[in-house]
Amino acid sequence: MRFCCVSLVLGWLLATSATAQVTPFAIEVVDAQTGRGVPMVELRTVNGIRLFTDSAGLVAFDEPGLMDRDVFFHVSSHGYEFPADGFGFRGKALHTTPGGQARLQVHRLNIAQRLYRITGQGIYRDSLRLGRSVPIEQPALNGRVLGQDSTQAVVYRDRIYWLWGDTQRESYPLGLFKTSGATSELPGRGGLDPSVGVNLHYFVDEKGFSRPMAPLEGEGLIWLDALMVLPDETGRQRMIAHYSRMKSLEQRLEHGLVVFDDAQQTFRKLVKFPDDAAAYPRGHALSVTVDGQPYIYFASPYPLIRVPARWADVQNPTRYEAFTCVAPGQAYEGKNTRLDRDEHGRLCWSWKANAAYMDAMRQRELIQAGAMSADEAWLNTRDVESGEPVLLHSGSVRWNAYRQAWVMIAVQIEGSSMLGEVWFAQANQPEGPWPWARKVVSHDRYSFYNPVHHAFFDQEGGRVIYFEGTYSAAFSGAPAPTPRYDYNQIMYRLDLADPRLNPPATQPQHDANR
Repeated sequence: MRFCCVSLVLGWLLATSATAQVTPFAIEVVDAQTGRGVPMVELRTVNGIRLFTDSAGLVAFDEPGLMDRDVFFHVSSHGYEFPADGFGFRGKALHTTPGGQARLQVHRLNIAQRLYRITGQGIYRDSLRLGRSVPIEQPALNGRVLGQDSTQAVVYRDRIYWLWGDTQRESYPLGLFKTSGATSELPGRGGLDPSVGVNLHYFVDEKGFSRPMAPLEGEGLIWLDALMVLPDETGRQRMIAHYSRMKSLEQRLEHGLVVFDDAQQTFRKLVKFPDDAAAYPRGHALSVTVDGQPYIYFASPYPLIRVPARWADVQNPTRYEAFTCVAPGQAYEGKNTRLDRDEHGRLCWSWKANAAYMDAMRQRELIQAGAMSADEAWLNTRDVESGEPVLLHSGSVRWNAYRQAWVMIAVQIEGSSMLGEVWFAQANQPEGPWPWARKVVSHDRYSFYNPVHHAFFDQEGGRVIYFEGTYSAAFSGAPAPTPRYDYNQIMYRLDLADPRLNPPATQPQHDANR
């Protein structure tokens, strides 16, 4: 009996050792158009094993029992397609030789090109397992961060400062809820080319986990947006942001402005705004000069709020203006909102102080209630192909030298995937009108919300732009989250010379007064 037990133990140890020493089979999935590896491509076996390519487009396969034999892999990815066989299956059988490799090509349906994941664990997991070189300094785990929500980024003191919302950690389901942050070097000044990646240097606590960047007192979550840089009264450049202290996703407890303390490397409260402020910073900030006067506009995604770019004015909520059709002094009250009309009854869209902010959702509500006609709508963006309305939810606007126009990257609130369809649009003025848009990224029942174009990464005079967004199963109805990728930031590249992004030959005219 003792001999049998010893034999069984030795046999188990030998089997375990042999399994552990198996060299993975490398599967590389590349864009057929560019030859570059495609992140987040799912390879699924017949028995439902799901694997996802890392940021180099690699999967390290070493499944016990499925090595050194023909294994069929279904191949799928948002915005990419693998050819179907005679039975309609999109995939291929590969002989999984230990130490061997195979290359699969996918056809890109998206206009934008998926490049890499920026945040979270295991960005280059499979590359490391295969012994491949990787471009970033922390390819497995950085700042103990597993997931991060919604990016704000700005160049401040010759570095890029990155801020995120709620942040997940590996040691417990509850993470950081008072804004996390990191820095990186600019390209050409020690930083990576944005086509390759971003080396993030997190602000961390004594345990190495991403620490709070906005440790404001009081209950609730602290979210920052409208990150901006402008000179204070002494001429010193300062980094400030709009803060919201939230009790829940929908209930705000207070809001105002915070300023970055360079000595403490955290944000501290600068000013609290009244709860009923008509207009205030939101979304992503951009600099605009109007008749020689510098302004800061705020896009969410349409830039319909602005304030003079002066230290005192930014802190004064009465100095903010909204581009709106609501009458001055009138709060938004749904269908009962009093609109601004001239003596002929025409709706007046213009910049107004002490006037309620108008967005696409509010405008649609007023149209449905009969308070305004569809012809009077200012926010009337339409699909350049179908002519159908596109209801845009969040995004950013930047001046683009290549297009000689203002360009928008924004996500659709409705469509084939809730908060998952990303659009490109352009306009001659930041406030618009924005008459047309072209879809550049699509997702299958998955969200990609709060996208932002990083103009500090623009290349070739603005011809090539980079944008990222939050990839999340939330709001989408996805049957299962994507391992490692879910609730993280993914970078895309868009070539504005693509003829599919050209304006239509004729653009609709707008009848409303300004």
